[in-house]
Amino acid sequence: MSAYRQTYQRWEDNPQEFWAEAARQLHWHEPWRQVLDDSRPPFYRWFSGGVLNTCYNALDRHLLDGRAQQLALIYDSAMTGTKQSFTYQQLHGHVARLAGKLKQLGVQAGDRVLIYMPMVPETLMAMLACARIGAIHSVVFGGFASHELATRIHDAQPRLILTASCGLEPKRVVEYQPLLERALDDPIPMMVLQRPQHAWEMRPGRDHEWEEGDPVDCHPTLATDPLYILYTSGTTGIPKGIVRDHGGHAVALHWSMRHIYNVQPGEVFWAASDMGWAVGHSYIVYGPLLAGCTTILHEGKPVGTPDAGEFWRVIAEHGVSTLFTAPTAIRAIKREDPKGQYLEKYDLTRFRALFLAGERLDPDTYHWAGQLLQRPVVDHWWQTETGWPVSATCLGLGESPKKAGSPGRIVPGYKLLIKGEEGAVVLQLPLPPGSLPTLWKQDEKFRQVYLEQFPGYYNTGDGGYVDEDGHIFIMGRLDDVIIVAGHNLSTGSLEEALSGHPAVAECAVFGVKDSLKGQLPFGMVVLKAGAQESPQLREELILRVREEVGAVACFKEVMVVPRLPKTRSGKVLRSTMRKIADGIEFKTPPTIEDASVLDEIREALAYRRR
Repeated sequence: MSAYRQTYQRWEDNPQEFWAEAARQLHWHEPWRQVLDDSRPPFYRWFSGGVLNTCYNALDRHLLDGRAQQLALIYDSAMTGTKQSFTYQQLHGHVARLAGKLKQLGVQAGDRVLIYMPMVPETLMAMLACARIGAIHSVVFGGFASHELATRIHDAQPRLILTASCGLEPKRVVEYQPLLERALDDPIPMMVLQRPQHAWEMRPGRDHEWEEGDPVDCHPTLATDPLYILYTSGTTGIPKGIVRDHGGHAVALHWSMRHIYNVQPGEVFWAASDMGWAVGHSYIVYGPLLAGCTTILHEGKPVGTPDAGEFWRVIAEHGVSTLFTAPTAIRAIKREDPKGQYLEKYDLTRFRALFLAGERLDPDTYHWAGQLLQRPVVDHWWQTETGWPVSATCLGLGESPKKAGSPGRIVPGYKLLIKGEEGAVVLQLPLPPGSLPTLWKQDEKFRQVYLEQFPGYYNTGDGGYVDEDGHIFIMGRLDDVIIVAGHNLSTGSLEEALSGHPAVAECAVFGVKDSLKGQLPFGMVVLKAGAQESPQLREELILRVREEVGAVACFKEVMVVPRLPKTRSGKVLRSTMRKIADGIEFKTPPTIEDASVLDEIREALAYRRR
């Protein structure tokens, strides 16, 4: 029996002992009373009664095991040319002093701190500083539109906001102050990191310069206490606050680094993501540091900063063993450098594997990357809600990628089934450590969104199937969330922006296939009587989405139509319109109010296939 099958069997035979063994690899101030508390299903809790601190396990623990002078963090900014390195000792010092400053500003255990910052070392330090004192951080990636930012501030009710004067994008500086000012109803204290590219205009009494205070020790936290809240868009446009706890989160990520990614302590791991996303939380900050690795924090793009060789430069220069990024990044590199000529400049001797997730990895990109790099290319699948992989090729358990289009087999800790006519992918409860125990202040919504449709199971919202060899194939979302370059965008928030235009009577947004980003949002609007279609109107609609949702939406296509296809109950048939736009065969839904409208939509969208 293979190491993977042995490990999965060991978990299946005794899941509580499996996770107890994994948990013993970390430092606990007090041991747990129960590995799994199942007294209040579906609100399962891992390591109840146990006391630990995530920051202690990510930093302090390594000062005692001989890693004080090992590099913990390498910051490489392609935007500014800045490079900085921090040993575990140095990073520990910064975090302990920043935590002291947070306490000086009145932050206590259980308080929320909203972090709205660019990809700089201080962002990572801020997250760890919150964890150190038991505060709950909520990271919103820098540059997020004011409306979306406001909903997160309103829900989290932070005691303090940590921010910076600006973020940097190719050819532009993103000023954070106006975005934050528009998002605030009431003044909230802020600590501001001034960057040389743009100055923040300080408001006396509210704003504080970024500085460190006297160092403080770690606050003992219950394993079941929240570590952070990470908001993800739902189909209603109202964000869901995914809660991550201290204990299960630390145990699962620590286990995953060695067994899934096959990364050993002391090696260099790079997740090319943003710390505002789940990947940034799990695999820029917590996973690598819990495992005693060196993590890379990169401010730049796969192409254009300055060229399509940027990823290969970082890997070669810093000795990266494993890269984790989104298929979009590799597709962008492929588009700019199809023959891989930039790779020839760099020595990737220490590079072992490329992991890809966040959206479906198309076979063409999978094969291109594998042939170019001559390394394993590992597609794997997980969600913001799960916090770490559900399916993967577990390199640390002796597996190797075998099937293009599949994110591997089920990871130990999860049991996956396919339910219903649509092939809904569900996970048996209880979910393993590291997965969301609930939503922030919304236990009932947690039940309704994830658990109600298939009792006893967590509904992933994705559709797919499992083949005869146990390989999983994820075919896409079953709801109306659009995934653009791995970023989930709700149709609700996009439609809200469009419908706010005075000329628009109603609208619908759906995702259409895109060779680079996986999907792009496509808008259809029905105009009010008397309103006229024009190029100016189209530009106004696109600008509204950019201002209210953000540039991350990549919203560039909108079309005026006389009416939208709907069911008799008034539900807009977005999935049907998406299939028409992509040229996919479909059956006319039996609940449609007027089937002739589909011919109108087909005619309007015919240009996409020409």
